[in-house]
Amino acid sequence: MLRILVLHGPNLNLLGTREQSVYGPTSLDAIDSSLTKLAEELALEVDIRQSNNEGELVTWIQEARSGYDGVIINPAAYTHTSVAIRDALAAVALPTVEVHLSNIHQREAFRHQSYVAGVALGQISGLGPTGYLLALRGLHDYLTSRRQKKSHSPMASSRQKKRAR
Repeated sequence: MLRILVLHGPNLNLLGTREQSVYGPTSLDAIDSSLTKLAEELALEVDIRQSNNEGELVTWIQEARSGYDGVIINPAAYTHTSVAIRDALAAVALPTVEVHLSNIHQREAFRHQSYVAGVALGQISGLGPTGYLLALRGLHDYLTSRRQKKSHSPMASSRQKKRAR
C-alpha cells in the first residue's frame, strides 16, 4: 500500500475562522477528513500532520525518507521563506506536490515566490480544499504509473523470466 505524508504548515490550524475571504470557511479537520476518505477509496495510507514550527516540519520531511512514497505539503507562509523546507524536500527526493488554498500568484508580490516549487513534482494553488484532493489523486496516479513502468521494464521482465526457469 502506498503511503503519503500530508503536511500542513503554520496557521492552517486556524482554517475556518481565519481570513475566510482568502482561505474560505472549511476547517482543517474537514480537509483532513476529505483526504482520509479519498485515501481509503484509492487504497492509500495517509499520515496527516500540522505544525506551526519550521523545524518540526523539516524533521517530519527527513523522517519521510523511510516508509513513505510521497509528500503533499502546504508550507503556508514558509513557502516564501524556508530554504530549510526546500532543502529537506530535495534531500529526501520523494515525489512532492505543493498545495495552496489561495492563488499565491494573485496575492501580494512577496507571496509569488515559492522555494518549494523548484523541488516539487507539481503545485496546485487557488482551488481551495479541492486542491488537496487533486494533489492526492495526482500523486496516486503518478506513483502507480511509476510502479507499473518499473514492473514492465526490460530489467524487471528479464528477472521474472530468470525466476520462471
